[in-house]
Amino acid sequence: MPTKDTLSVESKYMHTCEVTEDDYRVDPFIMVIFGGGGDLSKRKLLPALYSLFLRNLLPDDFSITGAGLPALSDEEYRDIVLEALQTFAPDEFSHRRAVDFCRHLSYLSGAFDDDTLYDAFCGRLSRSYPQSQGTNILFYLAVPPHFLAPIVTQLNRFHLCKEKHPRKVIVEKPFGRDRDTARHLNELIIEAFDEEQIYRIDHYLGKDTVQNILFFRFANSIFEPLWNHRYIDHIQITVAEDIGVGHRGVFYEQSGVVRDIVQNHMMQLLALVAMEPPVGFEADLIRDEKVKVFLTIRGMTDEYIDTAMVRGQYDKGMIDDAAVCRYRDEAHVAARSNRATFFAGKFFIDNWRWAGVPFYLRTGKRLARRVTEIYIQFRHPPLKLFGGACQDMEPNAIILTIQPQEHIGLCVSIKYPGMGNEPYQVTMDFNYEKTFHVEQNPAYDRLLIDCIKGDLTLFARQDGVEAMWSVVDPIIARWERKEARNFPNYRAGSWGPAAAARLIEADGRQWRS
Repeated sequence: MPTKDTLSVESKYMHTCEVTEDDYRVDPFIMVIFGGGGDLSKRKLLPALYSLFLRNLLPDDFSITGAGLPALSDEEYRDIVLEALQTFAPDEFSHRRAVDFCRHLSYLSGAFDDDTLYDAFCGRLSRSYPQSQGTNILFYLAVPPHFLAPIVTQLNRFHLCKEKHPRKVIVEKPFGRDRDTARHLNELIIEAFDEEQIYRIDHYLGKDTVQNILFFRFANSIFEPLWNHRYIDHIQITVAEDIGVGHRGVFYEQSGVVRDIVQNHMMQLLALVAMEPPVGFEADLIRDEKVKVFLTIRGMTDEYIDTAMVRGQYDKGMIDDAAVCRYRDEAHVAARSNRATFFAGKFFIDNWRWAGVPFYLRTGKRLARRVTEIYIQFRHPPLKLFGGACQDMEPNAIILTIQPQEHIGLCVSIKYPGMGNEPYQVTMDFNYEKTFHVEQNPAYDRLLIDCIKGDLTLFARQDGVEAMWSVVDPIIARWERKEARNFPNYRAGSWGPAAAARLIEADGRQWRS
């Protein structure tokens, strides 16, 4: 029989879920970041690697090499990284520790199609890098899509892809501009690397709450029997941002909101909510089930897109009591741009589990507040047992919030105190930070560790990428053929165009604000 001390120890671990971070230490490695002096590297990748270094999650023996233009010496590159860490990781910045981290950094100058860049790396690989690191080499392509082809071609030419110790290539989204370009890009990469060497990174999948969707569903037997069309009325997925496009005007003019958010982030969230239980937690078993979801999303006709999809573009307005400009006045945006910054749509998954259940997706820039959440609303009870006072009783719901704070809420009805029979809805909340008393790690921290370790679970597979494009390609094609005549059509600081509200209200439902 357990003693009091044993129960105390067990209780401690049950409540704090302690896991020593040493469990996540990785083997020595070399990481080459193409575009190592670019915006993504300075804002995200290098601060994430520095954070892992501070927490002793990186080995003593590792090397990070930036590659590209402009021409820089190792010392000049380290100075740039030091400034970036101070700017983009101010809470963790320690000059002494940052200098220690930067001792692991070097730089290779050259254009991405220039032989001398790859010659120089091969020379360093044989002469300068410690032998232990050379068994684990990662090529991070932190570059715009048009640079992928020359880099992969050169890596293949210089026999840097499938040597004695398999290498890894990490590719940032977007993975193409449509299904055809994604397939062409994959054909290029697969000539050089095997599928198990390719890490297609989507930072949303590195967030703990996103990963926790799987645990919440499949580790709790009370929910899975209800997770189907018999009990769920509808599902809403919202990815809202209060910021504008900022310095990304050129990118947004080329992509728009469907390519930027819907094709990847939102499709991944939808798949995690809708997928069948995998037979195991291995990477391919989970990715198999996601692909099945994408393949069963109801196909789009022009008529359906016109009635069940809404696009928008933000006008000037107020955000946090400050006036902000319209999209067409942002830097590097055309004065009469037809690019959408808002999307709302209704999707159906035509399989046994989800037949008839609408999935409402909504995303946009310059909306009322920053929030990413999944709202799962259950059907009303079949009988109204509590009299006229309960005609408008709120339905049960599950709320999975990913940002700004990561938490899970369960909405249930109880009796309000007093002599009457008044229903009252309460939300039972689980908040990561309050429960575990730790801040959540940034998504890139987890994903970089997984890349170094060789864990593909949180990365997209090519068939999944193509299937996601197959869902959104008809929407993009329809909107590119049919110019929007009412842009801009929503005020910055609002929840989007009026047509988005009418889309869901036509079904007798409302967006969760």
